[in-house]
Amino acid sequence: MIGPSASAARFAALLAALGLGLALACLWSLRTGAMPIPPGELVGAIFAPEGSHADVVVRSVRLPRLLTGLIAGAALAAAGAIMQAATNNPLASPGILGVNAGAAFAVVTATLVAPGAAMGTLVWWAFAGAGIAAVAVYGAASAGRGGATPVKLALAGAILSAFIGSLTAAALIFDTGSLDAVRAWTVGSVEGRTMASVAAVAPYAGLGLAAALAFSRQVTTLSLGPEVARQVGQRVGLWRALCAVCVVALAGSAVALAGPVAFVGLMVPHAARLSVGVDYGRILPVSALGGAALVVAADAALRAGLPGRDVPVGVGLAMLGAPVFIALARGRAVGRAEARA
Repeated sequence: MIGPSASAARFAALLAALGLGLALACLWSLRTGAMPIPPGELVGAIFAPEGSHADVVVRSVRLPRLLTGLIAGAALAAAGAIMQAATNNPLASPGILGVNAGAAFAVVTATLVAPGAAMGTLVWWAFAGAGIAAVAVYGAASAGRGGATPVKLALAGAILSAFIGSLTAAALIFDTGSLDAVRAWTVGSVEGRTMASVAAVAPYAGLGLAAALAFSRQVTTLSLGPEVARQVGQRVGLWRALCAVCVVALAGSAVALAGPVAFVGLMVPHAARLSVGVDYGRILPVSALGGAALVVAADAALRAGLPGRDVPVGVGLAMLGAPVFIALARGRAVGRAEARA
């Protein structure tokens, strides 16, 4: 049996390893591109720019791209962890349950209604779309016998995602100019963002993550099931609503900035739980670090492996995440969640 001190030491070691991996992924991302830049020049470009071509490339292109990946990965992974706890559903994630699709449709609508809208405006549209989609999916899954079981939630999310995705595609077809501008964004891309866009979104993602960490004990209790939560005196409806607010803030921020990047919110929380157990005070920071590292590393790997072709990171992560989703859907996790429902 592992004692508390040993468990804390393992957790600290895991955080240190994730931090190191994230730092290496960031360095890889900043160096990778059509113009290789040595580490020494990277440091100078970030902290003491002199106006050289390398400085411009790093500060105007690669650094915003890196920060976009960090924010989107951390926010989506944390949102997925919260959703899986609040719904007792191992298949829950912003992408699977339609939250990303709702946010993306809202952002596209805002782009068509108000061309040139600033990121500070678009993120509020994303929040609205994410919130409406979350309520719609949960309401549809709750109808009928058995309530919102994991399978019903996944089916409702898939149906809503397909429907909203078709609306998004139709809207863009009628405005080819907007289609060209957001083509890569609609599948999840960290390319083309500016420091102003990053600065407009980062506070909302940070607040969402901070709030989730602040009541991680309640999230842990929710993850044990509504019956257990009620037995210990928790107001399940209230805490699920607060979790939903955090998910909307996190997923909306990520989608407004990077588009609906798929499967990060599904894969990373599962890996975090396997590593640290059921305590969401540990799952959330591990998920955030792991999600950030995954998106940044995946983007760098695509650029390094396919030079000259700017493949959206959402495409690569979808190819990785689809088999994971299938395995989870067929595994014991769904059976255990259904038994608790």
